[in-house]
Amino acid sequence: MGAKIRVQLSVMMFLEFFVWGSWFVTLGIYLPNTLGSNGGEIAMAYSTQSWGAILSPFIIGLIADRFFNAERILGFLHLLGAVLMYLLYQATDFGGFFPYLLAYMVMYMSTLALVNSVSFGQMKDPAKEFSFVRVFGTAGWIVAGILISILNWDSQAGISEGLLRNTFLMASISSAILGVFSFTLPKTPPKANKSEKVSVTQMLGLDALSLLKDRNFLVFFLASVLICIPLAFYYQHAGQFLGEIGVSNPAGKMTVGQVSEVLFLLLLPYFFKRFGFKMTIMAAMLAWALRYMFFAIASGGEETYILLLGIALHGICYDFFFVSGQIYTDSKAGAAYKSAAQGLITLATYGCGMLIGFWVAGKITDSFILEETGHDWQTIWIYPAAFAFLVMVLFLLLFKNEKIAYKS
Repeated sequence: MGAKIRVQLSVMMFLEFFVWGSWFVTLGIYLPNTLGSNGGEIAMAYSTQSWGAILSPFIIGLIADRFFNAERILGFLHLLGAVLMYLLYQATDFGGFFPYLLAYMVMYMSTLALVNSVSFGQMKDPAKEFSFVRVFGTAGWIVAGILISILNWDSQAGISEGLLRNTFLMASISSAILGVFSFTLPKTPPKANKSEKVSVTQMLGLDALSLLKDRNFLVFFLASVLICIPLAFYYQHAGQFLGEIGVSNPAGKMTVGQVSEVLFLLLLPYFFKRFGFKMTIMAAMLAWALRYMFFAIASGGEETYILLLGIALHGICYDFFFVSGQIYTDSKAGAAYKSAAQGLITLATYGCGMLIGFWVAGKITDSFILEETGHDWQTIWIYPAAFAFLVMVLFLLLFKNEKIAYKS
């Protein structure tokens, strides 16, 4: 992979995650404070991510692997996403907000698989090269969060003045830029033979389900679903948790996790090569359990360093599971449906796992409401910690050691 292509892919990743980080971290604060949303509506809003992930494999399998270049679809979806983000910026109530958010997330979750496909399509050795491109996506998320805090949109004054609405405008502008830029990316044509007669199953990308015949991949798929149940607690309630225990500028504080993500993305190739795929995944699961234990300890609001340590574990949690999982999936997929395979793992994680997780997190959190002080966070965080540890043990017992090709 040449230097020019590496720069193009890095810019693509930066903008892809800048768009998402522009609004997602503060959504749980924006909805109740600006639109007056209740708990059920907040859960509905977060669930759009999961519905988008569930539907995205069908979109990707239908068009990206068979009919159109991945970079062109990426550009079109982000241009359309820019329009939807602007409509979200203008929405004044949840009824006018939710339909646009649902439509946007169906398209955006599709782009997560597409940026991976474009990247892997240019790489001779994804296990070695992908981390150094993907790290720029983390940088994009960090810059978005820090910018929100620098502009004081997430300060108490900014929230009361409705300034968090500007996060959707920022996302709209950056999405439009990425949409245009995508058409300059290296060509990533579909791998399948267009003249070959195809079934409805193949057109919808369901041929990627054949990967589940592989025992190890099936275990990995199921573990991906299960581990994203505790992950949903972090996405849905971390901002709310920080606000209730009195942490200021939560968007800025939570970028500590993305800073650590940069570090562990750079360490991932070494760890992946030295310890293998199974140990890499298990390290991520253990980090998830430890993160929630640290949150439980810091729920009194006094042990700030423990809280920040829990946030900093995000680097291991995300990189060692999601990025190594994307590399593993790419190694397993056939050339004709690599995009559909990436969509399949997105279905398992952001789709099924987190959809269940958002529901479970809401139920558990609502069960531990305190009259004057918000929630009993010390008890709440024990649940995802214990579940993550259980998933790690099951993965240890069921997944057989498997060597992934790694070129040095």
